[in-house]
Amino acid sequence: MKNHTSTRDEIIYLLKRHKRMTVTEMAKSLGITEMAVRRHLNTLERDHVVETTLVRQAMGRPIHFYHLSATGDEQFPRNYSGLTVELLKDLEDMSGTNMVEGLFQKREDRLQDKYKDRMDSLNDFEAKVNELANIQNEAGYMVDWKKDEEAGTYVLTEYNCPIAKVANEYQQACSCELSLFKRMLHTDDIERKTCMAKGGDYCCYVIKDSKETSEV
Repeated sequence: MKNHTSTRDEIIYLLKRHKRMTVTEMAKSLGITEMAVRRHLNTLERDHVVETTLVRQAMGRPIHFYHLSATGDEQFPRNYSGLTVELLKDLEDMSGTNMVEGLFQKREDRLQDKYKDRMDSLNDFEAKVNELANIQNEAGYMVDWKKDEEAGTYVLTEYNCPIAKVANEYQQACSCELSLFKRMLHTDDIERKTCMAKGGDYCCYVIKDSKETSEV
């Protein structure tokens, strides 16, 4: 988290520390009115940062308790990718490079199995490219694609890499992504033009339907 200067940040910080709080508790802790707290909570709920739970009492009115949502909790520092890299390095030290390569291959196979039915249900190649973009967007890759009518190719661009730290250390992550795309689209005619792990601003793939190539 950044320095907790705004009331919004202070509320988020309080809920992180205390897990769940009432409006009265937050107002008392922050030294502001309950109305001011409610105004910020309304905005935080709208932004899906905070959620509320209604707890019924044996006597009296139910009490609203506020807590961070999964989105709110993710605003605090995480080091998942750093831990992953450390574990991969430890595994490489203990069991060798082949073991690490085997892990990336297993991940590729798992993703292929996960999306196989979704991709194979489509007969049109362009629809498959579009669905591949949808799948990558769901995984956080910020993808768009376009068709180059003159060249008869599709250009798929990824503007974000959720596993960037891993890919920077292990190029197997990139080679497995290229291999996965070929398997999902059933084409060998895919070329990666730029790669973020190799200093590019984005990852760009030029894709062509192998069937069209063979028919020419």
